[in-house]
Amino acid sequence: NDGRALVVNGTRRMLFSGEMHYTRSTPEMWPKLIANARKGGLDVIQTYVFWNVHEPVQGQYNFEGRYDLVKFIREIQAQGLYVSLRIGPFIEAEWKYGGFPFWLHDVPNITFRTDNEPFKQHMQRFVTQIVSMMKQEGLYYPQGGPIIISQVENEYQMVEPAFGSGGPRYVRWAAEMAVGLQTGVPWMMCKQNDAPDPIINTCNGLICGETFVGPNSPSKPALWTENWTTRYPIYGNDTKLRSTEDIAFAVALFIARKKGSFVSYYMYHGGTNFGRFASSYVTTSYYDGAPLDEYGLIWRPTWGHLRELHAAVNLSSEPLLFGTYSNFSLGQEQEAHIFETELKCVAFLVNFDKHQSPTVVFRNIPFQLAPKSISILSECRTVVFETAKVNAQYGSRTAKVVESLNDIHTWKAFKEPIPEDISKAVYTGNQLFEHLSMTKDETDYLWYIVSYEYRPSDDGQLVLLNAESRAHVLHAFVNTEYVGCVHGSHDGPGNIILNTNISLKEGQNTISLLSVMVGSPDSGAHMERRSFGIRKVSIQQGQQPLHLLNNELWGYQVGLYGEGKRIYTQEESSSVEWTEINSLTYHPLTWYKTTFAAPVGNDAVALNLTSMGKGEVWVNGESIGRYWVSFKAPSGQPSQSLYHIPQHFLKPTDNLLVLVEEIGGNPLEITVNTVSITTVCGSVNELSSPALHTQGKDPEVRLRCQRGKHISAIEFASYGNPAGDCTTFSTGSCHAALSESVVKQACIGKRGCSIPVSPARFGGDPCPGIQKSLLVVANCR
Repeated sequence: NDGRALVVNGTRRMLFSGEMHYTRSTPEMWPKLIANARKGGLDVIQTYVFWNVHEPVQGQYNFEGRYDLVKFIREIQAQGLYVSLRIGPFIEAEWKYGGFPFWLHDVPNITFRTDNEPFKQHMQRFVTQIVSMMKQEGLYYPQGGPIIISQVENEYQMVEPAFGSGGPRYVRWAAEMAVGLQTGVPWMMCKQNDAPDPIINTCNGLICGETFVGPNSPSKPALWTENWTTRYPIYGNDTKLRSTEDIAFAVALFIARKKGSFVSYYMYHGGTNFGRFASSYVTTSYYDGAPLDEYGLIWRPTWGHLRELHAAVNLSSEPLLFGTYSNFSLGQEQEAHIFETELKCVAFLVNFDKHQSPTVVFRNIPFQLAPKSISILSECRTVVFETAKVNAQYGSRTAKVVESLNDIHTWKAFKEPIPEDISKAVYTGNQLFEHLSMTKDETDYLWYIVSYEYRPSDDGQLVLLNAESRAHVLHAFVNTEYVGCVHGSHDGPGNIILNTNISLKEGQNTISLLSVMVGSPDSGAHMERRSFGIRKVSIQQGQQPLHLLNNELWGYQVGLYGEGKRIYTQEESSSVEWTEINSLTYHPLTWYKTTFAAPVGNDAVALNLTSMGKGEVWVNGESIGRYWVSFKAPSGQPSQSLYHIPQHFLKPTDNLLVLVEEIGGNPLEITVNTVSITTVCGSVNELSSPALHTQGKDPEVRLRCQRGKHISAIEFASYGNPAGDCTTFSTGSCHAALSESVVKQACIGKRGCSIPVSPARFGGDPCPGIQKSLLVVANCR
C-alpha cells in the first residue's frame, strides 16, 4: 500500500468491499451470495474469523460445514473477488463472547486484551495458526491467493483507557506479533488512531467522511472498514433501517473528502445467528436490512443504487487514485472536491442542505443539486450519479403461509422437569454462584435450588419472594409451581428484580429459580470479570425480619434436562416420554415437537413463531436460533416474527421440528412460510443520468424478478407525471395513454425488462413543457 490506496498487482486500486460471515449462512448459500455481491459491484468480501467456532474446546479444532473458512475463501476467489480477513481474534460482531471461546475465561491469571502473558500467548497461538493455515493453502495475494489485507484486534481504542499503561504496550505487541507473521499483505487495526507503523488505522461508523481523523502516516491510505448499512436489531426494539440515499451520500463524501480508496459495507449480507451465537439481547436475524437480506434476496433499492455508485466511481478511478486533489466552497452548505490528472478529471459536488436544491456554477456550467446529495461529475462536467436520486428497482418481500401446523394430533409435548431435590444436584454450595462460570456458556440456563422451612403464623400474612439477578431473564418456581418471571433489556439496567407473593406449605418448601442468559456479552473492557446470574434472594413473612437466603445450601443444575438429553435430535428424541399436547399449550417450560413437509420449490423458508413466547427452535437437530416474540417492541410487534430455515437443513418430508418454550405459547398457530419478492417497482425521471451499465442514452426503468420467477402482471404503469412512489401511486394530470400496453408488451412473461423514459417509446410527448417520469409496478410469480 501507499498513502493513496492499497496496491494490488502493482497498481493502486479503488476497492468496494462487503462484509459477509461464513458462520451466519450455509455453504450451500455462499456461491449465490458472493455472485450477487460481485454483480453489485464489489471487489472484496470481508469477514471476521470466529475463534470460538474453530476452537470450542482448547486444542480441539473445527473447520467443517459452515465453519469451513478455507472453502469460503476459495469460493470468493473462484468468483474473482479479493478477501479482507479480520482475524481479531477479538471481533465483537454481536457474536457470543465477542468471538472468544469461553475456556479462555478459565485460564489462570488471564486478563483479556492487555499486556497479559496468558492472554497474549493464546492470542498469538490462534492468530499464528490461522495465518499458517492460509499460507499452507496458498491464500495470500503474493502466493496467488485472494487475501489482500488482514486485521488484528478490533476497535481497541474504545476500551484501551481501562488498561492503563498495559493498553499501549498491548497495541505495540499485537502490531509486532502480526507483522512478524510475514503474510506479504498489509495489516490494519480499525478505530485505532495510534496504530503503530506499518499497521493501517481505519475508520468504522456511519459518516467516516466527517468523523475519520485520517491515516496516521502519509504512507497509509484512507480505508473505511465498517460502513454500517443499518442497525443490528435487538429484542424489544423496532428495526431501524438506514436509507439508501444516506449510505450512498456517506460513501461519496468519504471518497471526496478523505481521498478514501476502500469502503466496506457492514453488513452486505447479515444472515442468521444460528444456535446460541447471538450476543446479549441480539435477535437471531442479523442485519436483515443489508443490501442482501437475511435470506440472500435483493429487494431494497440499496443493492442497485450502490451498484450505480460503484460504477460511477470506477469510471473515474484514474483521477481519484493518481490525480491532484483540490477543494473549494460553492456556498454556505455546498462544496466541490476535484481530482485531476493531465488527461482525466472527476468532481464531487456536495450539498449538505437537507431542504434546499441550490443551483451552483462549477467551471461555467450550472448544476442543480438535490437536497443532501452529492453529484459525481465525470470529466468534471457530466453528471453520472446523484446520491439522493434512486433509479434502482424497489421490491416488496412477502411471507406466504404454505403449511399451518394446527393439527393437535401431530404435536407432542414434554414438560421440562423442575429440579427440586438438592441432594441430586451435581453442584452445591452455601453461596450464589456466578452464572457463566457454572454454564461455561454451553447453555443459556442455570437452575438455582434452595429449601425453605415455613412456619405459618395465625394472621394469614403474605409471603413475599424477592430475587435479584444480573442475568437477562429469571423464572421462579415454588414446589414446582410457576410463580413468575421477569426480564431485562439491552439498554436497561443490569439488575433485574422479581418481587412476587407466593404461597408456601408448612414445613419444607423448594424454591427453584431458573436464570437465563439471552446471549453472552460481546464487548467492553474486562469481559472476563463480568458477573451474571442471581445475586440476592430473600423471603419476607408479613412483618417478620427479612430472611436472606444467599448463604443457605444451594443446589445447581446446569442447562435444561431436555438439552442435556438432546431431545431435539431424531436420535435422542425418544429418550423421554412425550405426551399428547391437550392442556399443555401456554404452559411454561415445555418442549413441543411435530413434523412438517418442506415447501415445494426454491423459495426461502421461514417459521412464523408469533404465537409463541421465548425459547429455542430446532429443525432436524439443527438449531435455527433463539426466538423471543413475547418481548414486544414499541410498535407492539415482536422484534422478529419470522425465523429462517436454510434449505439445506430440510429434507422433502418428515422434518422434525422441536421447540423449547420458557414462558408459554401456542404451537398450533405456528406456520411454515416461503419468503420471496412478489412485487418490483421502478420510478425514473427523464432528466436522470442513464445508468452506466446500460448502453442506452436515455434513462430507463429496469425491472427484474428474483431467479426462478417472471413478471406475471403490471399493477401500475404511467409515463407522465404520476403521483406518489412505489408504495402509493396514482396517475397525475399528465399520462400517456399507451403507458400500460407498452410496459406490458416489454415485460410480461420475462424475468426482467427495461423501458426507456423517452416520449418516442410512448407514441410522442403527452404534455410538452412538463417534466416527465415513468413509474412501473409489476408482480413477480
